[in-house]
Amino acid sequence: MDRGRYMGSLTLPKTTDSMISTTSNTAKMVTQGKLQINSVENVEDKNSGRLGCCGWVLVIISLLFVVLTFPFTLVCCVKIVKEYERAVIFRLGRIIDRKPKGPGLFFVLPCTDTFVKVDLRTISFDIPPQEILTKDSVTVSVDGVVYFRIYCPISSVANVSNAHSSTRLLAQTTLRNVLGTKNLAELLSDREGISVSMQEALDEATDPWGIKVERVEIKDVKLPQQLQRAMAAEAEASREARAKIIAAEGEMNASRALKEASLVMAEAPSALQLRYLQTLNTIAAEKNSTIVFPVPIDMINAFINKQ
Repeated sequence: MDRGRYMGSLTLPKTTDSMISTTSNTAKMVTQGKLQINSVENVEDKNSGRLGCCGWVLVIISLLFVVLTFPFTLVCCVKIVKEYERAVIFRLGRIIDRKPKGPGLFFVLPCTDTFVKVDLRTISFDIPPQEILTKDSVTVSVDGVVYFRIYCPISSVANVSNAHSSTRLLAQTTLRNVLGTKNLAELLSDREGISVSMQEALDEATDPWGIKVERVEIKDVKLPQQLQRAMAAEAEASREARAKIIAAEGEMNASRALKEASLVMAEAPSALQLRYLQTLNTIAAEKNSTIVFPVPIDMINAFINKQ
């Protein structure tokens, strides 16, 4: 038994050592993979600005052409961008310095350099009315407006063909996807929450394009005519029900007040005659040609008794 325990105690470290070695090998493989990926990325970044021998030859020829034709080439070489613009320069198809130029003056070489102007101002566009089927199977037409700006000119030029058109198409698709998960009541009452969720979805999708979505607003929700009539009938019926309840409560309160008034008049018969006089005063104030004078029955009974 002691020998078995001793052997068992000897075998445990071997298992542990194998597990540790396996874990260390896995970690080495992972780190090597990371290093390889990083090295590839670094190689791409380093080589992205290199022109090669042929490229430098073409650049030198372009510079000689600029020097020989000076100062006529200033018209083609000197460019200006405004304060709200940036210029992304391509030299033989490669972006120079991996950063945009501007604002102000910058220099380009003829025949080898091309540039693209990028507007950094906030741009707004209307989302066309979209026919959307809500979660509770109601077809509505919804339109909106989106405000966005370009914060990285290089990404907007190099990562997407047309940043503005792509953002418009993506906004239409996002509007349909987001509103398709909402009920009609949520669509009509929670517009702010829908706008925030759309802004987050658009901002996350357009971030690789160098675009920042600043604001999304739902402009109008158009319901079908039949649904509008049904909702109007429902609202009218609910208001009529409330009016009937209020009228019934008023009749009940009026009957209670009349009951109390009749009890008071029963205790003092002269109060009824005073009420007659008040009624006559009200009729006379309205300038009526005919006045109905109510005669108390007690007076008629007195004359009948005398006869």
